[in-house]
Amino acid sequence: MKTLPVGLQIYTVRDFAEKNFKATMQAIKDMGYDYVEAAGFYGMNPADMRKIFDDIGLIAISAHVALADLNADLEKVIDDYITIGCKYIAIPYLDDGLRPGQDGFKQVLDDIVKIGKACKDKGVILSYHNHDFEFVKVEGDVFGFDYMYETISPEYLQTQIDTCWVKVAGECPAAYIKKYAGRCPTVHLKDFVGSKSENMYELIGIDKKAEANVKFGFKPVGYGVQDFPPILEAAVASGAEYVIVEQDNSNDCTSLEAAKKSREYLKSLGW
Repeated sequence: MKTLPVGLQIYTVRDFAEKNFKATMQAIKDMGYDYVEAAGFYGMNPADMRKIFDDIGLIAISAHVALADLNADLEKVIDDYITIGCKYIAIPYLDDGLRPGQDGFKQVLDDIVKIGKACKDKGVILSYHNHDFEFVKVEGDVFGFDYMYETISPEYLQTQIDTCWVKVAGECPAAYIKKYAGRCPTVHLKDFVGSKSENMYELIGIDKKAEANVKFGFKPVGYGVQDFPPILEAAVASGAEYVIVEQDNSNDCTSLEAAKKSREYLKSLGW
């Protein structure tokens, strides 16, 4: 079977990256990742970050950029991520009040069109990284996830399907990748154990007030409940360009060890 390039979302190893960014990037490269997805600049300017990537032999294909940051200084933000090499910018999360079925969602859609147009003008592709909260019914009795893509032209918005959150929402990740064939240039590979729980977002550092819920936990790719061969096959068949490993939180080992386990599992499948 054809395979795709494998990247790592740097957020996965953020605790190490915050202490020594260059050494962490070298460790990622040594694991067999040739591509990364950025999540902030760790106190560096974009040119210095790009030099580290170039020196080590990593390519930053994408970046997670908060909607608020894009709205605050759109042109500069896009230019900064172009500087480090990004072809894609993904909106990674929507705060409470901005999600499908909530009052702020219409404004989010308008903002995405504006941002998507600006990205296109600069040769960058905008995508949206889902969680599970997009899988609520909105207008026309469709999921908010699907409504977003029905409403906004592919010219301005592509998917970044997070396979963990699709499954948490009760849907089939491989089927959703296939549903958006031709519109899924990057796919997030993420594994977990347990099921949808009240306080899941405490585990990704969003809901700081909540107590960790042991019913749900992130795992390295191949160590949880996901069935990855069909997901990988769907990514290839649907025209994805990259798959990106992400683990929001690691409890059983260090984040670098978790990233290594994910890469070794994918290698065992021929990836």
